[in-house]
Amino acid sequence: MTCFDPLRKKEVAATPEEKVRQWFIATLRDSAGVPLHMMMSEVPLAFGQKPLRADIVVYRRDLSPVAIVECKRPDVTLSPITAEQALLYHGVLGVNWIMLTNGKSTYIYKRNGDGFAAADHLPSWNEMTQ
Repeated sequence: MTCFDPLRKKEVAATPEEKVRQWFIATLRDSAGVPLHMMMSEVPLAFGQKPLRADIVVYRRDLSPVAIVECKRPDVTLSPITAEQALLYHGVLGVNWIMLTNGKSTYIYKRNGDGFAAADHLPSWNEMTQ
C-alpha cells in the first residue's frame, strides 16, 4: 500500500509513520497555511559524521528553516527521547519551532532565548516566519 507525498512528489510506502507524516503535512497546509513549496519531507542532515533525516522542515520565503516536525508511529509514545531527536535536528538547522507528533498527541515548542517553551497552539505560517 502506498500514499502520495506532495512534498517529495512521489508515491511512498504507507507505513504507520508515513501516514502520520502525511496527516501533519496536510495539517500544516490546511490549518497553519504553510504553502507546500515551503515544506520538505525526509530532509537529509548531517551532525558530524552522523547522517540524519528530519521528517518535515518548514521554511521561510528566504529558504531558511523555521520549524522541524518529528513524526512517530501512533503506537510510539512521545518522550524525552523524541524531543532530544528534534533538538539534535535543531542543533543543525537552528529553527524557532519544534513540533512532535504521533498522530494522537502533538506537542509544539517555540524558541525562548536559549531554550524552548511549550506553545498552546499550532502557529500559522505567518507566525512561524516572523
